[in-house]
Amino acid sequence: MARILIADDDGHIREVVRFALEQAGHSVIDVADGAGAWLRCAHEAFDLLILDIVMPGEDGLSLCRRLRTKSRVPIIFLSSRDDEIDRVLGLELGGDDYVTKPFSVRELVSRVHAVLRRGHVQAGESNVLRHGQLALDHERHRCRWGAHEIALTVTEFALLQALARRPGIVLSRAELVGHVYGDGYLLTDRTVDSHVRRLRRKLAAVDADPIETVYGLGYRLRAPSS
Repeated sequence: MARILIADDDGHIREVVRFALEQAGHSVIDVADGAGAWLRCAHEAFDLLILDIVMPGEDGLSLCRRLRTKSRVPIIFLSSRDDEIDRVLGLELGGDDYVTKPFSVRELVSRVHAVLRRGHVQAGESNVLRHGQLALDHERHRCRWGAHEIALTVTEFALLQALARRPGIVLSRAELVGHVYGDGYLLTDRTVDSHVRRLRRKLAAVDADPIETVYGLGYRLRAPSS
């Protein structure tokens, strides 16, 4: 069971989503705006946030930007706008997924479960994955490059982990989506690129550049520097 916060100014959406998630076994808190969400997050712990982008006062994007200064809690955005620029901006600010209104509640619940799965250790999985200076501790959700610790969202962590499991092997965007989200999940190439771009910026901040773009094919993890 996960503890989930929904922030949306549409009371009907909050009611429907809350009911569906509670039926799926989760504990749900709902608020009507960004200020209420920020206050809740300041005093309570959540396993996942569902944030509407367009809300009175502080919107979902602004709230995400503030939250990412102190938290890696997974975030799924809801939006009535299907503009790709909103989707890309939301992901680059640190969102883990983006759902456009109107949406299927069943699909949203499926996406919630997919994001939550990324944060859990799978049975039989080694806790720490190493590749050169890179160390990924799945159980503690910690990424280190040499002596530096890098704060990653669950999606960024899962992407890097997928690449580190097959170093030197090119993974297509579709294969990365399969590793991170599960088979049958549909994401645009630009969405995957947005996640990778944000991940690269965080690695570059500690002088790490392990991800290589193979144009027309996908991405791979470079061999460790000698």
